[in-house]
Amino acid sequence: MTPEEEARVNIDKLLEASGWVIQDYKKINLSPSLGLGIAVREFPTLKGPADYMLFIKRKAVGVLEAKPEGHTLSSVTEQSERYLENFPEDIPHITPLRFAYESTGVETLFRDRLDINTRSRKIFSFHRPETLQEWMKEDDTLRNRMRKLPELITDGLRDAQVEAITNLEKSFSENRPRALIQMATGSGKTFTAINFSYRLIRHAKAKRILFLVDRGNLGKQTFKEFQAFNTPDDGRKFTELYNVQHLKSNTIDSTNNVVITTIQRLYSMLRGKEEFDESLEEEELSSSLAPKDEIEYNPLIPPEYFDFIVVDECHRSIYGVWRQVLEYFDASLIGLTATPAKPTFGFFDSNLVMEYSYDRAVADGVNVPFEVYRIKTKITNEGSVIEADSDFQIEYRNKQTRKSRWEQLDEEKSYGANELDRSVVSKDQIRTIIKTFKEKLYTEIFPARSEVPKTLVFAKDDNHAEEIVEIIKNVFGKGNDFCKKITYRTKENPDEILASFRTSYNPRIAVTVEMISTGTDVKPLECLLFLRDVKSRNHFEQMKGRGTRTIPSTDLKNVTPDNNHKTHFIIVDAVGVTESTKTDSRPLERQRTVSFKNILKSVALGKRDDDTLTTLAGRLAKLEQVLTNDNHKAIKEKAGKSLSKIVNDIFDSLDPDKITSLAIEKNIDEKEAKEELIEIACEPFDDPEFRELLETIKTDNELMIDDISVDEVLESGYSEEAKERAMGLVSSFKEYIEEHKDEIDALSIIYNQSYSKRHLTYEMIKELSEKLQKPPYLFTLPKLWHAYEQLESSKVKKAKPDALLTNIIQVIRFTLKQSEILRTFDEKVNENFEEFKKEKGLSIEQEELLEKIKDKIINNSSVEIEDLKSEPELLMNLYSSFGDKYKEVLEELNVRLVA
Repeated sequence: MTPEEEARVNIDKLLEASGWVIQDYKKINLSPSLGLGIAVREFPTLKGPADYMLFIKRKAVGVLEAKPEGHTLSSVTEQSERYLENFPEDIPHITPLRFAYESTGVETLFRDRLDINTRSRKIFSFHRPETLQEWMKEDDTLRNRMRKLPELITDGLRDAQVEAITNLEKSFSENRPRALIQMATGSGKTFTAINFSYRLIRHAKAKRILFLVDRGNLGKQTFKEFQAFNTPDDGRKFTELYNVQHLKSNTIDSTNNVVITTIQRLYSMLRGKEEFDESLEEEELSSSLAPKDEIEYNPLIPPEYFDFIVVDECHRSIYGVWRQVLEYFDASLIGLTATPAKPTFGFFDSNLVMEYSYDRAVADGVNVPFEVYRIKTKITNEGSVIEADSDFQIEYRNKQTRKSRWEQLDEEKSYGANELDRSVVSKDQIRTIIKTFKEKLYTEIFPARSEVPKTLVFAKDDNHAEEIVEIIKNVFGKGNDFCKKITYRTKENPDEILASFRTSYNPRIAVTVEMISTGTDVKPLECLLFLRDVKSRNHFEQMKGRGTRTIPSTDLKNVTPDNNHKTHFIIVDAVGVTESTKTDSRPLERQRTVSFKNILKSVALGKRDDDTLTTLAGRLAKLEQVLTNDNHKAIKEKAGKSLSKIVNDIFDSLDPDKITSLAIEKNIDEKEAKEELIEIACEPFDDPEFRELLETIKTDNELMIDDISVDEVLESGYSEEAKERAMGLVSSFKEYIEEHKDEIDALSIIYNQSYSKRHLTYEMIKELSEKLQKPPYLFTLPKLWHAYEQLESSKVKKAKPDALLTNIIQVIRFTLKQSEILRTFDEKVNENFEEFKKEKGLSIEQEELLEKIKDKIINNSSVEIEDLKSEPELLMNLYSSFGDKYKEVLEELNVRLVA
């Protein structure tokens, strides 16, 4: 056979698989009883015979031009066009003849001539006759309808989501088959996708959309979001108007408008498998799971079955052997990701329709910033040596069955840091890290807190996770509900545990390997503890993204009662993951010890280096999280733009792409362009009234098991920044006292030590405490007390500072150098009371009476006659013991015990 004859054999097979009946022109029989679609070979036209003319119900509808394998097809379109333009008028045909195919049997091109600016596209195989018949019944083509979408309803959409949908629809109107949306984790990619999916089904009359994920739990999450989605024009739920199916078997209901499934399951369906092992949907896509067989045509799921495919988390490894699943379909592809890799851009033809970075999301208040807290231990860094000892045996545990055996070492056994939790488990290494985490949790990591924040621990594998869970429960002294393992091997239902982790008080800590590492939404998370290193930048960014999401205050308080606002999250790095991985997003806080007021003043005075501007942007982004409506309005009135726009302008001034664009636009060098952008960004800070407004708002709002080696902490803290942070806090507190000593009554009395002129009352102390605790300062008692513990531990007594509201008196006195030792208020009052008793020579009855008064002073800072009227018996006994001098005694107690 000639090459063209071989090509026709392959083409015939493809046509027959697609439901076409093949005939020679000499034996033509167009009877519909033979089949809906008939492909006639060598059909004559006015410009010569067409290789195949396609008929449906006796009418010609299109042409197929065949070429030998290896022939480039782009030039063949003109030949197909000639046959279509010169079809005999006396033979029944649709007008115009729409459908044009060119094929080698290996490669096939198709175009619909009714499409505006029609162009050929590559397809896996020929469309079925039923498909072409449906298209002919429609008023217009899908690609033309995508050019006529109505104006987007923006209610309920963030600016970035509006931009993404608008740009995507513009890309559709240009007939671009692939588009990539890059949006930061937590910025609402799925919500965006549901919005444009709704518009494609309702307005573009898309028949069916495939939502493709690579993990089963992401499919469940997506299905719930479709169920919760309120349509913007109709008001009903999406699922009330259109059928949505989350595949749990290998059968698609043809009535569905949206189908959600994993790429793993879809591959098995295209291969004709009736059953699929659900556990494979929860495994990470890798070469070991990669399909061994190529996909072939499946008449139950033909290539035109879906009009659009949304590829969620499309940064992952689906472009090697997995890409054939996507390229099987004649559908527009929309990729969603927060972290695209280089192959991702290539796969989507570099058609990036939306780029919304983590920094932008922080600036817009869509994400929260993060800080890194580092824990280093000796075994983590160096490994260990187990000496041979006849008194000890070493445990060896089977990774699969977890069955243990014990063996005596004949010689010493050494292992390196890279063997930890792979071939060796050092329990004390894990225990030391968790102990340090617990010890520093309320003093340095979350100093103003009393509850364990929702924390996610990343483990290396399921065995490692099991060890971590048990050690966490032991170290914290908590029960099973406190810490849970959430992996695909969890015996309990992982979905139920995950739901509790999201919305219930317990578990406080979850340990995972991959199940919650990417895509999964847990908004209350405030802490990520890494006990595994991650080499992939993209994967680390995804894992880090678990903590970035914002959450309404009410929802946060429901699960974490001691926190009103999620302003940031903490990465606790116990393995050096932040040092070994190059990450695009970074902590915005660069000058932690500089007060907000001084940052503003520095910018106004012209200090506008990258670190200063990044720090300012980070502080303003945190402030954005706690602004009231009145605050937003006041800022916009004074600056002429929103705080979010101000932060974005700052980021623009640091963005190399923005700088380059301005330089090209204005024909200036990049240094000059950067200076111009910085000037625009910093213009509002020149106004002293605006700076004062921000300061005021900020003030008001703010697997050998090693049981023998003993690990030790080499370092814990925000690296070298721990003490700097404490110094910055104390410095800011001193500034606050100096600035407000004349306007807050309690501060004025303590500052001037004028206790005899005016008593400190409980109301005064409460007012002071409430003002100190407001964002952004958050000057809570525990936070201030622990700052002094870090800086002057020898002068600070261990205590639970928040046990008494009046302890704030002691902190202020220590700050003002009025006392040499920081101790609790009750200790100070008790000491003064002992001296008072010795000096006065009181009777037992009098001492007992004054003990009661003393206790009231401890709790309220003073006691007045009016206060005692609610306890008439105590007041009468006081008068009975001291006679007319009872008022003088009370007055002296109020002064002496507090002074």
